[in-house]
Amino acid sequence: METLTAQVLLDHSRHSPGVVDGAMGGNTVRAIKAFQRANGMPADGKLSASLLRKLRSVYSGNLVQRYTLTSEDVAGPFVQVPSSMEEQAQLETLAYESPAEAIAEKFHMAQSFLKALNAGADFGAAGTEINVIVPGKDELQSDVARIEVDKAASALRAYAADGTLVATYPATVGSSTFPSPSGTMDVTAIAAAPTYHFDPSGREWGPDEKLTIAAGPNNPVGGTWIDLSKDGYGIHGTPDPKLIGKTASHGCVRLTNWDARELAKAVSKGTKVEFV
Repeated sequence: METLTAQVLLDHSRHSPGVVDGAMGGNTVRAIKAFQRANGMPADGKLSASLLRKLRSVYSGNLVQRYTLTSEDVAGPFVQVPSSMEEQAQLETLAYESPAEAIAEKFHMAQSFLKALNAGADFGAAGTEINVIVPGKDELQSDVARIEVDKAASALRAYAADGTLVATYPATVGSSTFPSPSGTMDVTAIAAAPTYHFDPSGREWGPDEKLTIAAGPNNPVGGTWIDLSKDGYGIHGTPDPKLIGKTASHGCVRLTNWDARELAKAVSKGTKVEFV
């Protein structure tokens, strides 16, 4: 229960633990350390009574709530998303695969955890009452003037113009085969619900043909794209939020869909992005 408490409170504190799943893992430890540093506490990444008290000073509301599924929650469209990009390109939308997936993302939860909290629930029926967490609002309290992408820590940090740390997020950042760039670049554009365009030119992965994949949360870049000044690179969402910070990317910076959406609302063209 303490881990779930910490995850929900961290989600409200703007130090994202990624998906809330009730389990202590690398992203939660990373978020705890970030919160501790930001609040002048020893950054040991450990749960403690003093940590929970400090988190409670940020958010003192309920952690879990009863929620009644609406007709919009269950309306879809829902699609079965194939694994190959060639087949994905045949779809009209890369929507959620099920109401449960959509509801889990709405509340920043792992789908498996949502189902465990609601054994036997019919997620496809409007009027069904379920247990969900109370997530933090997808809105930062300050505009972001500078972003720092820490490749070694698999973390993204967002700063205001005066240098104040605004938010931290777990991130999937490149790999040894497809490293993310180094140095500093700028945000050049922001796209909600981006279409994904794949061009095999100069790439050592993927299909050998140009493809256009429709927008949607299960698009290869998720529900948000923040374009960077180096061609082909961006900060974006993901179709599989539970893997953020745990797998490699093809050089871009990948966040959960809700974290990417939150960040995109606070950045603008010209925002500096530094890879460290």
